[in-house]
Amino acid sequence: LGRAAHGGAEDAQARQAIVETALRAHFRPEFLNRVDDIVIFHPLDKDHIRDIVQVQLGNLSRRLEDKHLRIAPTEAALELLATQGYDPVYGARPLKRAIQRLILDPLAMKLLDGTLSEGSHVIIDTEGEGLAFRINTLNAA
Repeated sequence: LGRAAHGGAEDAQARQAIVETALRAHFRPEFLNRVDDIVIFHPLDKDHIRDIVQVQLGNLSRRLEDKHLRIAPTEAALELLATQGYDPVYGARPLKRAIQRLILDPLAMKLLDGTLSEGSHVIIDTEGEGLAFRINTLNAA
């Protein structure tokens, strides 16, 4: 275990050296002298994306509280959003668009057509290739 951890540090140093060499080959020293630090980002894995999905849906939940709406995504819905919102090249950047397309737009349409009203509890689940919404209207006290 100690050796694996040590090897990881050596790998990080080797990657840093490769990046610095590539930067020196493309940029003038005057520019590089103005760079304070170089940060190497690692690709996100499925667990990271899923965590980001939960954070984004938590933010959405707080926004919906103003309208007295509650959302409850199922595990399957979280998985679908993580899959739809991830791109190996762009990482989690497509996630906001996926949430907009798969959750926000349909919820907005349901608000406009009256299917969704104040005090509703929306269970978000998968159906086929997309998401489905089960709406339970609670009596507001």
